[in-house]
Amino acid sequence: MEQNKIISIHSFPVWLPQTQTWMYNQVKYLPDDIEVHVVCEETQHLEQFAVPNIHCLKDASRLRFYWEKGLRKLRIRNHLDFVTSTAKKIGARILHSHFGYIGWANLAVARQTGMKHIVTFYGEDVNRFPIQDSRWYTRYQTLFAQADQFLCEGPHMAKCLEKLGCPREKIKVHHLGVTVEEIPYRPREWYPGKEFRVLIAASFREKKGIPYALEALAKVQFDVALEITMIGDATPDESSQKEKKRIFEIIENRGLRPKIKMLGFQPYSVLLEEAYKHHVFILPSVTASDGDTEGGAPVVLIEMMATGMPVVSTSHCDIPSVIQYGMDDWLVDERDAAGLTNRIQWLIEHSSEWQNLLALGRKHVEARFDAIQQGEKLGHIYHETIERK
Repeated sequence: MEQNKIISIHSFPVWLPQTQTWMYNQVKYLPDDIEVHVVCEETQHLEQFAVPNIHCLKDASRLRFYWEKGLRKLRIRNHLDFVTSTAKKIGARILHSHFGYIGWANLAVARQTGMKHIVTFYGEDVNRFPIQDSRWYTRYQTLFAQADQFLCEGPHMAKCLEKLGCPREKIKVHHLGVTVEEIPYRPREWYPGKEFRVLIAASFREKKGIPYALEALAKVQFDVALEITMIGDATPDESSQKEKKRIFEIIENRGLRPKIKMLGFQPYSVLLEEAYKHHVFILPSVTASDGDTEGGAPVVLIEMMATGMPVVSTSHCDIPSVIQYGMDDWLVDERDAAGLTNRIQWLIEHSSEWQNLLALGRKHVEARFDAIQQGEKLGHIYHETIERK
């Protein structure tokens, strides 16, 4: 087994932000014949996302960390040679760059080490980067020519990559997985006259569509005993702070303040605990004004479906390939608050029909988005890439 083991590097700047459990699952559930090494600039939340073989530049040498950060700002180098030296030391054969812009930065690393280079695109790297800065379109042509394999979450993102110029034969759809065996299936039940509890969980970013969710919920707040819980908050950047202001304005203007409990950012364990206390999950993603999109679909939608909770969302990017309840018109158009209201009202008026719908959702997650199965598939992709001349 040891002779056939493939040593792989996962290149990602920070291991790991609290909202990126999906990245942890990719690394954790790779099969035993793949030896995983994470190479990053700094670490966060290791109590939640501990994995063996983390190589952190900041930990390796604080002086070197600030020296190399300075060089990058001066654009003397396109990437940190820390990745290169680590790869040579451990004998890595696969370099897996997460996000397109990381893949581009790592091109020289792959050339210098001879590693096969796999790049996964996730969202903003597909749409926002090339729209905001045309140089990324040019950079991506180089990336598409030199890297060996490109992964994406679903068919919509695959088409976006091809439109950007990526050869179709280099693109492979690889779903992100959730830990199905650790998510008990508890199909929700709701009865008229009881509290109607709705959960929203996301970073405060325009693409999450939270204002439209709140507008829709405001329309039904007098029809049911509405209770809303929000998990998430703004990040320090200006656009996220602007979105937070917009969210709070809607809460105040629509009289939702008494009905909302705001928990801020929470670890995954709290998200799951809260999920089972609620009847409905809503996250109506949109294409942001700066071009940012989900690219694929928010993993939280998959997780909430797995718990047995009805999920209300939009036909954005690859969400239609994730949310499948056997109803062609379940998802609504982007920025359609009235459509979201109609979907919520349908759930209120047809609570006796939830069970069949929720069972279909859970089966779909088990069949297509199980983290263990997806880990095995990713390992197979590594082997295929190694064997390809």
